[in-house]
Amino acid sequence: MTISELILPTWILLACGAVSMSVLGLSVVHHSWQALLSDRALQHRWLAASLAVVLMWQLRAQSVDWLSLHLMLTALLTLIFKAPLALMTNLIANLSLVLLGKVAWPLLGVNVLITGVIPVVITVSIWRIVDRYLPDNLFVFIFVCGFFGAALAALGAGLAGLGLVMLGAVDPEAVYLAREYALFLPLLMPSEAFITGMLLSILMVYHPHWVATFDSHRYIDTK
Repeated sequence: MTISELILPTWILLACGAVSMSVLGLSVVHHSWQALLSDRALQHRWLAASLAVVLMWQLRAQSVDWLSLHLMLTALLTLIFKAPLALMTNLIANLSLVLLGKVAWPLLGVNVLITGVIPVVITVSIWRIVDRYLPDNLFVFIFVCGFFGAALAALGAGLAGLGLVMLGAVDPEAVYLAREYALFLPLLMPSEAFITGMLLSILMVYHPHWVATFDSHRYIDTK
């Protein structure tokens, strides 16, 4: 879900931009980039995944001018590459929409928050719960982190986006449409969950070492 037109007040744009840039800055500063710089295969996988996300985001459903619906894939990227690289890919995808003229540039911070920061936080939180408290079972990881985590991340992103519109939009029609769209959010969750869970399952079978949040020794070798 991406907000495409300027229907939000300046204070929301500035606040969301500040939060998004702060989270991105912290992820860049505290993440160890040595693994990415020294692993050419990882560089190729991340760049290929980023390109795929940019292309997927061009396939959007837009029934109103200010709101676009599309797959985020942020939960999948977070599980495969962890939060910092997932946020970098999300920033690249959002920048592509701005450069192509599909989204107004002042909305960059808002959309990074909606499609990047919030889904990443939800996905990481669920992954940590699974990692610490649930049994070391491959299917638990796939279904809870992949399917359930992606669905909850999509729900969180949708509620955040529509909540911002209902909070700050000055156009009564936009507020009304946001309330109507909120009723359909449960229908948008299965697609995100299915794509994420399916792709994660395929990686678990053929290339489990590509998934940075998955410990193959813990979940497979010790069984």
